Amino acid sequence: MARLLVVGGSLGGLLVANLLVRDGHEVRLLEKSPQSLDGRGAGIVTHPALGVALRRAGVAIGDDAGDGLHGLGALGVRVSGRVALDAHGQAVARREWPQVLTSWSHLYVLLSAVLPAGCAAMGRTVVAVQAGERGVRVHCDGGETFEADLLVAADGFRSTVRAQLAPEVQPQYAGYVAWRGVCDEAVLSLHTRSTLFERFGFGLPAGEQIIGYPVAGAGNATAPGQRRYNFVWYRAADERGALTALMTDADGEFHPGGIAPHKVSWRHVARMRESARELLAPQFAEIIEKTAQPFLQPIHDLTSQRMAFSRIALMGDAAFVARPHVGMGVTKAAEDAMALADALAEHGASPAAWSAYEAARLAPNQSVVQRARQLGAYMQAQGRADAGEARRDAEQVLRETAVTPD
Repeated sequence: MARLLVVGGSLGGLLVANLLVRDGHEVRLLEKSPQSLDGRGAGIVTHPALGVALRRAGVAIGDDAGDGLHGLGALGVRVSGRVALDAHGQAVARREWPQVLTSWSHLYVLLSAVLPAGCAAMGRTVVAVQAGERGVRVHCDGGETFEADLLVAADGFRSTVRAQLAPEVQPQYAGYVAWRGVCDEAVLSLHTRSTLFERFGFGLPAGEQIIGYPVAGAGNATAPGQRRYNFVWYRAADERGALTALMTDADGEFHPGGIAPHKVSWRHVARMRESARELLAPQFAEIIEKTAQPFLQPIHDLTSQRMAFSRIALMGDAAFVARPHVGMGVTKAAEDAMALADALAEHGASPAAWSAYEAARLAPNQSVVQRARQLGAYMQAQGRADAGEARRDAEQVLRETAVTPD
């Protein structure tokens, strides 16, 4: 049995902590927030590997039901296919594609429920880590320290641990943002519910892209009438102009590290909704109009050249951030978590375990980031003067977005 520290209590941290606990290890999870993270985040696309990891972590989601959904149906809302709508709300492309869409909050609740009591230490902000020949030590603000044999950093794309070990690795802004939000099904018109809500939807106005899909509603309810519709609207935003303005709240305060949903200026929200009415299908415009609190996400790439530093390993967004077009953020973290557990089982509590983990996951993660860049190349080009009026093939976008690479 090994003693392990996991820094970061989001989905990646919860996944790896549960996997390691079930392998018989002593695990301590350190999360900087003093309270539960339930209620954060929005929609998530599921993939078969995510189901495998959840089962290994102790979450009961059922077996492969033979319906092409890999037993993931219990995780959220099923859709039978995809549709692309033009500015008038008419379908310009369709594709049958059964999928299950879930929410960040639902996965957080499931993983938190199976984590043993006392495993998580909330309200611990890590300020420094040290690795020695026999173990690691973590220093938190306030002077508290924790020791273990190995450490896993799952503290996101602004990782404190990565900043210490590889300060040269920084998020790179891609030139566009995503407006995001969820809208209650019950407030939508019958037309929107019948023509869009039940499918993974797409809109492709010139220079922009929007996707959307149904997810569980309040209390993770999935019954018709109780669900929500999650949207992600990509829009170009020059880093020195539009992005700076978007990240500045109504009181004039600039938020370079990310702006909280309630801080997004109401003026920017109003302009965004006006643009939706002008550019998008009426169904998408209605969803955006009736979303109570849209929020804003600048799109970044982040690529690490290393994932293992002696007794410390990086996982999930602490190591690699892929643009949302691939829809694999949580699945990528799940695959990292399984590789960490497998490497520890094979090599024991030693730096060799994390070296084996790096050898297994470095190339696949780099590949995911590269694929996301390819899918986002059109949006990134919108910030250039020579972007032109290139049009995308709707069928191709439906076929390539948010699917398992193979």
